[in-house]
Amino acid sequence: MNWLLPENIQDMLPDEAWRIEGMRREVLEFLRLSGYQLVAPPLLEYAESLLIIDSAEMDLRTFKLVDQLSGRTLALRADITPQVARIDAHLLNRKGITRLCYAGSVVHTQPAGLMRTREPLQIGAELYGHSGIESDLEVQRLMMQILTLLGIEQVHLDLGHVGVFSALMDHAKVDEALEEQLFNALQHKDVPTLTQLVSGLPKDTQASVLALAQLSGGIEVIARARMVLPNISEIVAALNELEQAATQLKTLAGNVGIDLAELRGYHYHSGMVFAAYHAGSHDAIALGGRYDDVGKSFGRARPATGFSMDLRQLHGLLAKRALPQAIRAPHKQDAALQAAIDALRKQGEAVVVDLLGKPEHQAELNCDRELVSSDGKWVVVNSKN
Repeated sequence: MNWLLPENIQDMLPDEAWRIEGMRREVLEFLRLSGYQLVAPPLLEYAESLLIIDSAEMDLRTFKLVDQLSGRTLALRADITPQVARIDAHLLNRKGITRLCYAGSVVHTQPAGLMRTREPLQIGAELYGHSGIESDLEVQRLMMQILTLLGIEQVHLDLGHVGVFSALMDHAKVDEALEEQLFNALQHKDVPTLTQLVSGLPKDTQASVLALAQLSGGIEVIARARMVLPNISEIVAALNELEQAATQLKTLAGNVGIDLAELRGYHYHSGMVFAAYHAGSHDAIALGGRYDDVGKSFGRARPATGFSMDLRQLHGLLAKRALPQAIRAPHKQDAALQAAIDALRKQGEAVVVDLLGKPEHQAELNCDRELVSSDGKWVVVNSKN
């Protein structure tokens, strides 16, 4: 059955394809008006270029093949973010702030969720050259505004900050192996395992790490964190950033949550991380965060923050909508008819020429009007069907 596709790989039929294309255009135009410039990296690169971000996890998600020209390992991109970082660091080489956006397909070896495609249509924006809270707020606000623009409602914004956990690890001089174990246990909020793992650490560090697993909820979590976490400058700064973001973004979200155990992308994120969730989906519908110095792999470290989302996933959250109907035109050699068709198309009307001219097939043309000759002129009338 050679018409079957691999698991979690799907065609997009006209209704979905046209609507997603409209969403793509709408988002890119919004980003253009916000000062972001479009880049379009290639679908495949040398593997080492694409695996610079969170390499262990990314390696598992990435399809690889051997280049028959060079003999080197190529990879199909599983994330466009490292490609944009390469463009900023190596090709554009600007000294000030650079705002870039992109849209394109990525491919995953495994779906990110139960009903997710392995070929997401990733769209996003990245801001380079600024390390302050202002750029974090800009990209977070853009992400929320885009979701509103697309008609995605009931959005929950979840904020975290990898700097809290990182500061605790640095302060206690935790070795890399134990840090990885603590990170994994914290992601699952596995308190029994955490309790065992921290048993050899200083008492204040034990209490702080265990507290992180409980520090999730509304904005009030920040006040709780100030009370139970040590007065380390990096932690204080992180909590201040979270408070500022939660306060400024609460009008753009249904509600804002804080989760200090959320360390998604810990191995490459360096500051605030954020994710948007929809009431009808368990998976995040948009993700982002600060990832300073990723450009170091390409010869130039730059502060950076950005977000991405999958247009195919977002389309699934929207109410179904049929394609707009068109105008049916007869097939005949007639200069006046062709002129009428051209004029209608310039006005933005879809005109379909009925090559077969058979009534039994006309419903498939999706037309609710037709061009007919009346008193020597071609005019549009409502279809009789």
